[in-house]
Amino acid sequence: MGTKCGDRAIVLGGSMAGLFAARVLSDAYTHVTVVDRDTLTGATEPRKGVPQGRQVHGLLASGHHVIEELFPGITDDMVRAGAHLGDLAGNLRWYVNGVRLRRTRTGVQALTSSRPFLERHVRERVQALPNVEFLERRDILRLCTTPGHDTVTGAVVARQDDGGAEETLTADLVVDTTGRGSRTPAWLAEFGYGQVEEERQKIGLGYTTCHYRMRSDPYRGDTAINIMASPALPRGAIAAKVDGDRTVVTAYGILGDHPPADHEGFLGFIKSVAAPDIYDALQDAEPLHTPVAYRFPVSLRRRYERLPRFPRGLLVMGDAVCSLNPSYAQGMTVAALETRTLRRHLRSGRAPQPLAFQRDIARDAVDRVWNLMTGSDRAYPGVEGERHLMDRAGHSYVTLVQRAGTRDPDVAAAFLRVIALLEPEESLLRPTILLRVLKHSLGTAPAYLRALIPGTAERGARTP
Repeated sequence: MGTKCGDRAIVLGGSMAGLFAARVLSDAYTHVTVVDRDTLTGATEPRKGVPQGRQVHGLLASGHHVIEELFPGITDDMVRAGAHLGDLAGNLRWYVNGVRLRRTRTGVQALTSSRPFLERHVRERVQALPNVEFLERRDILRLCTTPGHDTVTGAVVARQDDGGAEETLTADLVVDTTGRGSRTPAWLAEFGYGQVEEERQKIGLGYTTCHYRMRSDPYRGDTAINIMASPALPRGAIAAKVDGDRTVVTAYGILGDHPPADHEGFLGFIKSVAAPDIYDALQDAEPLHTPVAYRFPVSLRRRYERLPRFPRGLLVMGDAVCSLNPSYAQGMTVAALETRTLRRHLRSGRAPQPLAFQRDIARDAVDRVWNLMTGSDRAYPGVEGERHLMDRAGHSYVTLVQRAGTRDPDVAAAFLRVIALLEPEESLLRPTILLRVLKHSLGTAPAYLRALIPGTAERGARTP
């Protein structure tokens, strides 16, 4: 990018969203500073600022595409260092309602690794950029603004290693990627911008993770096993090959039905999910640590785009905007998609207009995923929220899609492309997929749907 938007940009938070933002900002600003309260350089283990860092993390295919755009060749680097790469439907074993989706080759790559491993590789690429610096072990205290609070001009941070000495960092642009605990809503209220509207959906998710050394191979050429929770059995489990010649196993349950954090209880919970593959594989596996639990009570979205005004010089991204039910593995991918929007705004050669940016990431990166996630959560009877006719129809149709996907590889691939955020959910209504779904659902599809295919209503009526 030839034209610079400004001299200095500050990224608050060295999260994945912060690293993505710093990479793109490095093309548009002379200097970029990433500020974080943790020690980042050389970090290889889960860090305090990412309390869910030990849990399984998924990078969806659409997010993987963005990371490769930002850091060409990083996939090959990670695979050489121990990550695993497979086909989305050819090497990942998926179970829905206890039945395995049909295996097929999609040409869509799926990468599996631990969160610290992925973060380290991205961070090292960002740290190698000559105009990016990292200020570590700094607490972020407050924003700096002009007297009327119409423009953010920097941030005040405190050194953890120097008795709390304060530093004032000036900038043309400040990007908040501090996550769910972001203080931007409080700062905006203090500056006179009003309350940021929030949307919440209670899910009561709990998940527990343990890493294992496998003594036998449960994968048989696969890279991961995903036994999905369902309204009939709201418990699931995931096992994936990750770096360090390890397997990460995560079990999860919703609405307070949480897996225990002791070995016996953890295995007992995994035994109760809808397919036996993971439980059977762990019978002779070596646990590498005590299981670690994490709780996620509610999904949260902050509607910055609905504010009537917003200070210049401030953007908000990542979990600071939208913190999603982690069982869908959408968080890092949404942050990556937001980065595409940031890059587009920076290409103008001018500093991004904050409200326009917040509206664009809402439209381009958040809206569809939030609606997909909350709609899927409402398929569980115990989850709060009004179910409209379209919700009920959508839940019924997804059930038919899943059932058809256990028999038809084309339907399985179409379903997984939606899960990977490569296609909108409307793609499942394309005529070629719709016909396949209905043909595989002749005894169970509603009569008005069967009637769409000539000659099937009578056959469906005779199907036991």
